[in-house]
Amino acid sequence: MNISHIEHIGIAVNSLEEAIPYYEEMLGLKCYAVEEVADQKVKTAFFKVGDTKIELLESTSPDGPIGKFLEKKGQGVHHLAFAVDNVNDSLNELGEKGVQLIDKTSRKGAEGLNIGFLHPKATMGVLTEICGKE
Repeated sequence: MNISHIEHIGIAVNSLEEAIPYYEEMLGLKCYAVEEVADQKVKTAFFKVGDTKIELLESTSPDGPIGKFLEKKGQGVHHLAFAVDNVNDSLNELGEKGVQLIDKTSRKGAEGLNIGFLHPKATMGVLTEICGKE
């Protein structure tokens, strides 16, 4: 597996409408995309900081993963995402090494990327996403 960089940091928020102005007006960042990923029951907003992105995550349903996270833990850092060359190859390699996977194969995420999650029980408590174009 070849990790090239931190692709993004996912932050769960109650409302994009309330959170976006903080990042734009207080931090001087520019929201360049808002997108809904219906099958994950989430609406996202992206900001670029150097080669890394910040992804704000607003739940579109209380029973979705972000809705459950917000109910349990409140707003805050949700996951850390690493960019890899090939998500399925990386998931296979990690699975063979004994890492507990949430996704055994990649699925489509925001910005057209393929994504897969590693279980926080296997990653010292940090929900970890790997993502890439392949």
